[in-house]
This record gives sequence, structure tokens and C-alpha cells, in this order.
Amino acid sequence: MSAPDRAAPLLEVEGLTVDFETRAGPVSAVRGVSFSLAPGEILGIVGESGSGKSVTCRAILGLLPRTARVGGSIRFDGRELTHFSEADWEHMRGRQGAMIFQNPASHLDPLMRIGAQIGESLRHHMDRSGPEARRDAIHLLSSVGIAQPELRVDSFPHELSGGMKQRALIAGAIACRPRLLLADEPTTALDVTVQARILELLRALNRQHELAIILISHDLGVIAEICQRVLVMRDGALVEQGRTRDLVATPKHPYTQLLIASQPGLRLRRPRRTGAHAAGQPLIEVQDLSVSFRAPFRWIDLTKGQVRAPRIRALDGVTFALHPGETLGVVGESGSGKSTVARAIARLLSPSAGRVLFDGADVHQLTGQDLLRFRRSVQMVFQSPYDSLNPRLTVRQTLAEPLRRHRLAPPRKIDERVAELASMVELPQDLLDRTPRQLSGGQCQRVGIARALAMQPRLLIADEVTSSLDVTTQAQILSLLERLRAEAGLTMLYISHDLAVVRALCDRVLVFQAGRIVESGLVDEVLARPQNSYTQTLLRAVPRLALAPQAQFQAEGTAHAPG
Repeated sequence: MSAPDRAAPLLEVEGLTVDFETRAGPVSAVRGVSFSLAPGEILGIVGESGSGKSVTCRAILGLLPRTARVGGSIRFDGRELTHFSEADWEHMRGRQGAMIFQNPASHLDPLMRIGAQIGESLRHHMDRSGPEARRDAIHLLSSVGIAQPELRVDSFPHELSGGMKQRALIAGAIACRPRLLLADEPTTALDVTVQARILELLRALNRQHELAIILISHDLGVIAEICQRVLVMRDGALVEQGRTRDLVATPKHPYTQLLIASQPGLRLRRPRRTGAHAAGQPLIEVQDLSVSFRAPFRWIDLTKGQVRAPRIRALDGVTFALHPGETLGVVGESGSGKSTVARAIARLLSPSAGRVLFDGADVHQLTGQDLLRFRRSVQMVFQSPYDSLNPRLTVRQTLAEPLRRHRLAPPRKIDERVAELASMVELPQDLLDRTPRQLSGGQCQRVGIARALAMQPRLLIADEVTSSLDVTTQAQILSLLERLRAEAGLTMLYISHDLAVVRALCDRVLVFQAGRIVESGLVDEVLARPQNSYTQTLLRAVPRLALAPQAQFQAEGTAHAPG
């Protein structure tokens, strides 16, 4: 993809600074950032959490809180944005520039139908009547690839999948044909096939409308897929920028080299336990497991005069085994049954048919002390650490609670055991008296893992534990899981939509589609030579970095550098 003409930039950012006023004094979030964007160009911004990526983009559209102090210059089509009044911003946002966010669910009004939300900017900026806005909303939903748009236009956000919500958000952003689109982690936490479709959609919008796009992502594979140039940010500053293929192949700055080395697909892979699955008594046996849920909608059976609620089958006859010390990966699209099988194993939901055996005993028949022992032996770590931790408890209280409740340590030894758990997951002791909101995402995830380890489990179920983390933090968490498995002999069920992570961590893999296992086997064999067409589709959808041989060598040589 050739770079656009850079002679007349659409956007010019010069010496941008952003400081936030806090009780402890000003905090610098962006420090002297300068770059430009040509019409029709796609520019990527990468960096770990807290590097200033999102703050930079929010400053461009005047979306920062009142506590922010913006310095430097931001010029759009020759106009200085830092001097804009609120009336100027109302005309600019939506009409000239728009933004889509990482979590569409939090940026869609749950009480408004999708069509009404898309039509809002059309009525405001384009003077469309209600019927005209609805017609245009249907066309926009169709243009972003949503099937049956004439029906979906009347849906509420909760009735759409994650990928459909993101498409709806994009439809609303492009409704008034802006010239600039800021996309802040638009594919994070989406499965690879949905991610591929969203990236292709952004590419198509760029080609068809000469839409200039700034794409923020922690995934360099995603950036390399569609961006012509890339900026690398760290601690609020710009450390490197250049053409994507040049920067990826021959990174100059040590931090850029670390980002590339931290990509899961480039991590050094440990020796596989190729015979682990064939010998000995399984720890977990899942036998012909099926799970059904009652659908959220109902219909009237006129022949019998009854209101019926159909059932949705989430799992359909799933069978597999997991042996002690093994790490088994589970992959598939959203809604394929990955998390459902994990929750059935952990007895967080009941199966419609089939059995789950733990050490030969039926999990769903356990009672009394046997059930209590099972609860201790099987622990889950969830995708969103902020949602799974009590916001009112400090880290110390969070880790002490299971020790006290299950009498896993004498009262006088609890603080000592809490310190041991924090050390085990490499969490600094000075963070023990902080609450979750005072921690980063990676630190919160370490707390979640430590809380699970407090129970001294034999099986750890990790459900998308790295999907919302930046790549350097992700690499640290994966290294932590590898070390814990080696030191504590943990058996792990690792659920992920990221095939590169599964390849780096797991011994075997199960591929789920529509509630069934469509392929299984040793991870290197399945992901290198997939037999099932669905597995092949998943692999084709994975963004890849095209590294020069010397860059590959540099990445492997620094794969475990500290972040």
C-alpha cells in the first residue's frame, strides 16, 4: 500500500502536551507529541497502557475532562482546534471528525434503539427528518455489514453481539461522512474472525471515502495489517515513528524492539508435553456434555394458545479429557461455547445432559465436604479483573478473605501468606493496601491470579485473561502462568480468542464452533496443519507481523525483556 501525498496534511499536531490537575498536583499525560496525517491516510499509534495514546486522540476532538490542560497546537484543515468554543466543537464532532471506542457497550445508550442512536447525528448535522434518518440508518447498517439491517435498526444494544455493536458504533461515526476517524482499540477483545471483518471494513471506508483514520492498538499485528505509518508512544512521549514495514522490520528504539518481542507469536516456545495427554488418569473428563439456555424472547403458539420460550443450545455433546500438569487451550469465536464449558466444569452452571468428572467423581453430584474440596481445587480467573474484584476491598483484604473463610492459614499467619501470594505473582508489596481502581489492568489481573492461587487449586481455568491487556503486560502474565505451572504443577484450561497466545502457552488445543468441538490435538499440529475448514478460517484471520530475518532474531533475543 503506497503512502498518500504528504504535501497537504489534513491534521497537524505540534508539541502537544496534556496535563491533568489532581489534588497532588499536575500529572503529565502527553509530553511534546508532534505528527501529521494526510487525507486518506491510515496512521497507527501503539504503546502500552498509560502511554498517552487515547489521551492524544481525545485531545484532537476536545473530549478531555475539565481537569485537563492542553498545550501546543492541533490544526485540522488549517484551523487551530485548541481555541475552539463549545459551539465550534459541536459542529466539528460527527461532521468533520468522529471517534469509535474500545468497548461499544459502554458508548451505546442501552435505552435507545440502534437506529435512533445512528439517526441522532443525521438529524443534528444533516437536518434529516425522522423517517429520513431511519432510512439512512438502515443503509449505514447495511454498509458496515450487519445482516437484516431493516430489523436490526430497531434492536437495543443488548440484543447485538460484540462485533455487531462495534459495527453499529462505526455506522454512527461515519453517518455524516467525516473526513477523520479516530479508532481507539476497536478490535480488542473481539475474536479473530470478527476482528478481521472490522479491519476490512475500516480499509473499505478508507478506500471508498478517502477517510483519514488514526488507529490505536496494542497489537502490532493489527497495525501492520492496515496502517501505512505508525507512531510508538511511551510514558506520554513519542519515541519512534515511521513507515510501518520499515519500523516493524528494523525498529530503532529499544522500547519498539520490546513491543515487537512481546507479541505472542514471537515468544520463545517451551518444549511441549507431547505424551501428557495419553498416559495416566485424567484430572478432568467431560463426557457428552450439553448445555441449553432459555432464549430471551418468547413467541405465541397460536395452535395451542401457549406462550413459548425456545431454548438455545450452547454446548452440544462435548467430550474431552484434561490430564494433570497439562495446559489445554480452548479457541473459537464469541458464542462458540468456550466460556460455557469452563463454567460447567467449575459448576457455575448446570448441564442439560452429560457429565463432568473430577478425579473420577461427577462434579454436579457432589455435596457437603466433597463439594467444598472441589471448590477449592478448581479456581477461575476471568477476563475483566476490574469486574471480578470487589472495588471496596484492598488487595490485602481480597487475598486474606479466602484464607480466612476456608481456614487455609491460622489467623496470625494470614498476613505472611498474603505477602507470599503477592510475591508469587510478582506483585509489589507496597500495592497491598490499594483498591482495584488504584491499580493497572495488569496489576489487577495478578491480584485475580493470586486470589485463585490462595485456594491451592489443582486446576486453574483462565478465561480470556490477557485479551484486554497491552502486549508487554500480556507477555508478563503469560510468563507468570508458565512459571506457576512449572513450579506449582498447575493444570490449566486456557480459553482465548488469540491463537498466538494459545500457540505460545498450551500443549493441546480444542477448536469450538457453535457449541461443538470441530478439531482437537497437539497445538503445534493443529495450528500448523489444520484439517477442519473452520480452523483454517480462524488461522487466516490472524494478523501477522512480516519481520525481516534480523528483526526476528532481535525479537527472539529480547523476548523476555522486562516491561
